[in-house]
Amino acid sequence: MGKQRDILKKLAGTFQIRHVLLRQAMAECLGTFILVMFGCGSVAQAVLSGGSHGSFLTVNFAFGFAATLGILVSGQISGGHLNPAVTFSLCLLGREPWRKFPLFFFFQTLGAFLGAAVVFGMYFDALWDISQGELIVVGNNATAGIFATYPSKHLSLVNGFFDQIIGTAALIVCILAIVDPRNNPVPPGLEPLTVGLVVLVIGLSMGFNSGYAVNPARDLGPRIFTALAGWGREVFTANSYWFFVPLCAPFVGAAVGVLIYQLLIGYHLEGEVQRKQKEEEERSKRSNMTTNEEA
Repeated sequence: MGKQRDILKKLAGTFQIRHVLLRQAMAECLGTFILVMFGCGSVAQAVLSGGSHGSFLTVNFAFGFAATLGILVSGQISGGHLNPAVTFSLCLLGREPWRKFPLFFFFQTLGAFLGAAVVFGMYFDALWDISQGELIVVGNNATAGIFATYPSKHLSLVNGFFDQIIGTAALIVCILAIVDPRNNPVPPGLEPLTVGLVVLVIGLSMGFNSGYAVNPARDLGPRIFTALAGWGREVFTANSYWFFVPLCAPFVGAAVGVLIYQLLIGYHLEGEVQRKQKEEEERSKRSNMTTNEEA
């Protein structure tokens, strides 16, 4: 046991990263990896089994709980954003420095890419079996939708853009309420589960149009992987270059969500806190003046 402890200590000292921002980015990578591995894994199970081992409901539950687990894993180190739109929102509010945004975006996308790779490896034989030797992006026996999001037949680009804005705005409003200490605080330790429930509710109510990506990294990382793994460039050109929608619209939705929350809730709570602080300061000043006069 003594030798084992010494070896473990040496390994810890060798591999420990002291750069705080890099540690946080790596935590985001792992958290997003977990989100995509479990989430897309549930989609793969449902699609490749023909519905016998999954459904729309199970996919939504999988993504909700996957978000919870990803935040539990990374939250203590990085805050558990798992989504560039969340990082973008916190940067807009001044709660995170802007230098985090590009680094987190890259590592979140990398984590999503690796999560898709694991799902591909796990279901490799089933993918080739259902596609009969040809990896198809859209149409009959299409399997690219297991990894990235694609629109339903009825959905236009404009409606899809609006869909992603609304979904992301709803996500950001709820997350800001959950993490706002001035609002009704969530009991410590329950924040990941609460965010997972938000993801579940968004999926159950807004998942029909295009699979509710509401997360540029969750969509872009697996999309890049499928392009390299055999589906080809069509993953970017399909449906009139649909990939731009889940890549860009969530950032607009994030800004809308921040604006809605701050205008309707946040600024008022901040004003109340500032007013109470001023009242406390005035009371303290009056109390000090009274004490000095008595002395």
